[in-house]
Amino acid sequence: MGFVKEFKEFAIKGNVIDLAVGVIIGAAFGKIVSSLVEDIITPAILGPALKAAGLEDLSKLTIAGTAIKYGNFLSQLISFIIVALVLFVIIKVVNNAKKKEEVAPSAPPAPTKEEILLTEIRDLLKNK
Repeated sequence: MGFVKEFKEFAIKGNVIDLAVGVIIGAAFGKIVSSLVEDIITPAILGPALKAAGLEDLSKLTIAGTAIKYGNFLSQLISFIIVALVLFVIIKVVNNAKKKEEVAPSAPPAPTKEEILLTEIRDLLKNK
């Protein structure tokens, strides 16, 4: 029973759930980036170059006489660069937000009436 209880506590912890959500969102984000590269960037930017080379699809770029498809590699490389850039921007924004929170310390709370009264009593006793 101890093992099951420990596993349940581990699985229900917020960190594990946050990690699972992150993995799921990351997978969905990966699909969005793949679509961005394959459906928008490749046709818009590389399309004219591919047409000039007589290719309609980036995946058809191969080294002559081999099965090496460097076109697929280029597509994945572009995807990686986009993901890395987006993550860099997100992390930079989050870090800047954290710095702003740390820089602005909250003012100490004003003393209560009881504290003011006790301070006055202390000061009167010191003066006697």
